[in-house]
Amino acid sequence: MKETVDAFHRGRFHVVQPKGEGHRSGVDAMLLASLVDGSGPLSVADLGAGAGAAGLAVASRLPEARVLLVERSPLMVEYARKTLALPENDTMAGRVTLLQADVALTGRARLEAGLADEIHNHVIMNPPFNHAADRRTPDALKAEAHAMGEGLFENWIRTAGAIMKPGGQLSLIARPQSIVEIIAACGKRFGGLEITAVHPRPGEDATRLLVTAIKGSRARLTFRAPLFLHDREGHAFTREADDLNNGRVPHSRRKAVKA
Repeated sequence: MKETVDAFHRGRFHVVQPKGEGHRSGVDAMLLASLVDGSGPLSVADLGAGAGAAGLAVASRLPEARVLLVERSPLMVEYARKTLALPENDTMAGRVTLLQADVALTGRARLEAGLADEIHNHVIMNPPFNHAADRRTPDALKAEAHAMGEGLFENWIRTAGAIMKPGGQLSLIARPQSIVEIIAACGKRFGGLEITAVHPRPGEDATRLLVTAIKGSRARLTFRAPLFLHDREGHAFTREADDLNNGRVPHSRRKAVKA
């Protein structure tokens, strides 16, 4: 399979990705990573990490963060290994580890796979976003990365809650059509949801949602001001989107964490 080595955060780290087939990370992964904020030593798990773009973006911006990349696909795990071995990533490779495991595992099987209880301060995820009834791509690897199975958000958010410390933060990016499933899956596990709709341009419908929530919180849901990726004319990023995409600033939560 052909592959590329792609620069992110203005060259602060690089990712090895499949070319022409399979899932390739881009702006979605960078926006997801921007949801993680904090200082000092933090433990972050990236569920469904692919080649590691979002997890490395967190490590790039937060110099004391330690990141666990969790990926099921053997092929994408191999790309993640290649990514961590790149000389361009030497400064952060020692803070990033890789685990091949199925995020949907439960109970003893999850523990035996290496996903231990109440370890992480943050869990981030970019789950497969296409509904099973959507038109499927002929690329089998891309289909696996993008096809949303039944109960996906329930399974992934359940695992996030299990491996996260009390008061830890869940962060995810998804399509707006998934909002009902996301809120239901958070249930009593997570509260204080903050949702940002991401629009290509002013006047255009949202294509993504950025969602954060706090384990054990009882705070109410908040819809934040929208994020626009581009102005009405042209293809350049807005200043806010460019800063988030290149790891200059985090997309921090509005509300303080309250259990």
